[in-house]
Amino acid sequence: MFDTVVIATDGSGSAERAVEAALDLAARFDATVHGLYVVDTGEVETTPKEVREALERALATTGGRALSFILEAADAEADEELVTAVREGDPADEICAYAVEHDADVIVSGTRGRHGEHGYLLGSVAEELVREAPMPLLTVRQLEGEPNPEREDV
Repeated sequence: MFDTVVIATDGSGSAERAVEAALDLAARFDATVHGLYVVDTGEVETTPKEVREALERALATTGGRALSFILEAADAEADEELVTAVREGDPADEICAYAVEHDADVIVSGTRGRHGEHGYLLGSVAEELVREAPMPLLTVRQLEGEPNPEREDV
């Protein structure tokens, strides 16, 4: 039923739960897993010029950590074929484009990302994916009371 699973990650707690769900799904169907991180160029472009370079480095570091988490989690499963990629652009658009290019059967995403509370029920990227994804989308929410590492320092 599923040959290709795309995991859209931003490194958030919600995305980590999505990784676990996606790897479980992929293992059940012996599917290829694609881990995808998108550097949000809109976020970069709207920051003051004097901090853009630092933000780009921070986002690249976050992306590396997010994809490393997928690699480590997949290594524990050891059955799935795994591909990782980094894209730049609008996250929802890039996720959809990547999924189409790789003939994905399903996209798996967390519901709340690094921007947390502004998305009320779904994060803005998850909400766009629900509306725009041309294939099935599995959204995985962060559980109540579950630690959210990106919010602990705030």
